[in-house]
Amino acid sequence: MKPTDSAEPASRRRRSAVPPVPPAVLRGGLVAGAALALTAGVARILADGHALFPGGAPGWAFAILTGIIVGHLVALGRDRWWGGTGSGAALTLAVLLLYGWVPSVLVSLAVVVLVGTARRHRWRQAVLHGAVDILGIGAAALALTVSGNHPSVEHPWRPETWELSALPVVVAASLCYLAATRTLLWYAVAPRGGGLPTVARTALIRQALVGVALLGISPLIVVVADRMPVVLPLFAVPLIALDSTLWIARARAEEQLRDPLTGLPNRQWLLERTWSALDHAERNGERAALVLIDLDRFRSVNDTLGHLAGDRLLLQIADRLRLALPRGAEAARLGGDEFAVLLPACDSPTRAQRVARTLVGALSSPLNLDGLTLVLEASAGVAVFPDHAVDAEGLLRRADVAMYEAKQDRSGVEVYEATRDGNTPDRLGLLGDLRRALDVGDVKLHYQPKVRFDGQVAGLEALLRWEHPERGRVSPEEFIAIAESSGLMPQLTEYVLETALAQVARWRQMGIEVPVAVNVSPRDVHSPGFAGAVAARLARHGVPPGALQLEITEHVLLEDPQRAADTLAGLTGHGVKMSLDDFGTGYSSLVHLRRLPVSELKIDRSFVARLVVDNEDAEIVRCTVDLAHSLGLLVVAEGVEDDETWERLRDLGCDAIQGWLVAAAMPPEETTAWLRIRAKSGWHRGDDSVRPTQASPSGQPVK
Repeated sequence: MKPTDSAEPASRRRRSAVPPVPPAVLRGGLVAGAALALTAGVARILADGHALFPGGAPGWAFAILTGIIVGHLVALGRDRWWGGTGSGAALTLAVLLLYGWVPSVLVSLAVVVLVGTARRHRWRQAVLHGAVDILGIGAAALALTVSGNHPSVEHPWRPETWELSALPVVVAASLCYLAATRTLLWYAVAPRGGGLPTVARTALIRQALVGVALLGISPLIVVVADRMPVVLPLFAVPLIALDSTLWIARARAEEQLRDPLTGLPNRQWLLERTWSALDHAERNGERAALVLIDLDRFRSVNDTLGHLAGDRLLLQIADRLRLALPRGAEAARLGGDEFAVLLPACDSPTRAQRVARTLVGALSSPLNLDGLTLVLEASAGVAVFPDHAVDAEGLLRRADVAMYEAKQDRSGVEVYEATRDGNTPDRLGLLGDLRRALDVGDVKLHYQPKVRFDGQVAGLEALLRWEHPERGRVSPEEFIAIAESSGLMPQLTEYVLETALAQVARWRQMGIEVPVAVNVSPRDVHSPGFAGAVAARLARHGVPPGALQLEITEHVLLEDPQRAADTLAGLTGHGVKMSLDDFGTGYSSLVHLRRLPVSELKIDRSFVARLVVDNEDAEIVRCTVDLAHSLGLLVVAEGVEDDETWERLRDLGCDAIQGWLVAAAMPPEETTAWLRIRAKSGWHRGDDSVRPTQASPSGQPVK
């Protein structure tokens, strides 16, 4: 499937900072390079007979300060120091400025070795960070060498010799050390799909703070170590404070990317991580997928048990989601009872759909809440890169469209289909055109007759037709689906009711009294005051309630059964007749049939079309007719197009038929002529002298 026209070209998408060299190769090269540099540096100093580290009071003071810093880093817990600290960097740079490269490396290695020993399960990271620090110190030492400074243990770069020209040197050394270490760390430990922009921005801000601390604290450490080394350990206080400030900033940045209730990443994290995953998938010619999951009827839990119970339930859902994730997948909570799962590597939409079904199954198993067993079903929508979208926001929106289709169809999981998306630019343009067409009356009503087997006209069904000025005839399925998904349906229903009742009033003035059926959607039935509005329109046009029939589907009871029942009772109380349309295509028709105040039942065309050739469909129709008659309902068969079907329906006891065999949907003028002729002689098979020719036999009456 091709990406939709609204998808942003891949060339315009953001790029994430991902190393061109594989991270494992890069890490190995860093460690090897650092080992060679350290070996060469130590060998050269020993060969020249120089000391590796200062002795006396300065050496002991630096050793004590280093020990305090190590203890602080170990006490931080959860290995947080691996992200880089300000205290270790400031101390390392101070030793570099005063005594040169090798003593500074020894301080850095002491920190790495001691903390790595305390946290033995992270020794690989210890080696990597030690290697990066060695190379960073080497970059800073190179800056000193370029400026003409060669500090050593025997010949320190004492502050008393510093002049104004020393300031650029200190700044250059600090920046070289900071840039080298942080850049190498970023590339060595960057996520496989690239880093997150928010994380990158936070890291840059944090490292800017480190840079300011280096420029401010390192020279002070040099001065104190040279003049009064015994008080050097007191620098532990500002250094530890610096670390605390940096980690508070990091914690706050992480909180911005986490859901406070479940601890899962949030929407911002998901979008940024998805951008990275799409970049990686594009470079490797792979697919990536996004699964959006929403709990069904979760609001009833909050309403019944309270929001605290709902929060505890969400915690259990989040735990289940974590356990059910396939390898490499990442989960996030978008808000409320909505979750998302990113599949960075997914070979096909079918694979993504299977994963989604597994996740939905895991979330739908029974949950225990305070001794109460709850079963919450979930619905999921799947969107795949690059099949459905080539950007993170588009992928999320299309997964959302698919999820709502799964909710509506109660299918559990749906993969995005552009034909069912009412938000593509083409469909949005069509929506605007539909609004204008309703305002100026360009949407027309045609009328299709329903006749009994004795030839008498049983009524008419009002059907919408729209001739677009540029697109030509627009399929009713298309523009009605757009109206239902956009909120335009109430306006469309008002238009149909107003137009149909005005036409019924005109026919009654001509002496033609025939009931007209109008289709209404579940959204109409759930609208407050709908029954009263219909009664007011009948009164305004002077049409008796019995002349109007409203066709509904059993879906009206699925969302809010009580409100639907109240509205339908109000309509029948006013005298409006109700017809149950598309019978047999829902989920529990027999149950709903008992609860709906209908006087007529319409058998869906999908059963009528194969009535003659399919014994199972014939049996379904027979049982439906018997059931309806036992409940005192009339039965109308839709989509009758040939004599054989007419005869079979007559033999099964059907009351009336509707379809091409009788007449296609006609504009009001042709309908008037048709009704005048049938009023005299009734309808008879084979009499097609006034059958309209503009419709197609395969065209079905669409609401």
